[in-house]
Amino acid sequence: MQRNMVETILGAAVLIVAAAFLFYFTRSVGATGGADGYPITAAFSKIDGVDAGTPVRISGITVGKVTSLELNPETYQAVATLHINNDVKLPRDTAAVITSAGLLDGKFMTLEPGADDEVLEPGDAIEYTQSTLSLEQLLGQVVFSLTKGDEKDAAPATNNSRPRAPAVPASVDMP
Repeated sequence: MQRNMVETILGAAVLIVAAAFLFYFTRSVGATGGADGYPITAAFSKIDGVDAGTPVRISGITVGKVTSLELNPETYQAVATLHINNDVKLPRDTAAVITSAGLLDGKFMTLEPGADDEVLEPGDAIEYTQSTLSLEQLLGQVVFSLTKGDEKDAAPATNNSRPRAPAVPASVDMP
């Protein structure tokens, strides 16, 4: 009888913890774009590291999430559908930027609101977007800028762009 009581108490504790996790999960999904919100789209030339569920932030605050990604067959751009919370009204000249959370972390989308008086309506598209740069591209730019700087340091400083012929001494005897 004692053993059955302990098992019943442990089972109840497991169910309470599971219910708490379920409650937390449903609240966190609702805070980042559950039923309350509106869809907008943004087209990018490159969308590496962004998936459905990626957070959408303004000034570091999560205001929505990416709900889907599609390839536009005419422009070959990646079109992201964003679900934005109803309490966030975005100006029409808002920019969408894919940002890296760090060197080893994932990516997220940042919205940079503009100053337009008109706001984006549900189903509208963000016109201004900036795709992500890969780590390889950034390293390539750094290496290119460093080697370009070395070439400038190695070149002689002259006012004339033509190469000069070596100077010949005036007292050279020719055979």
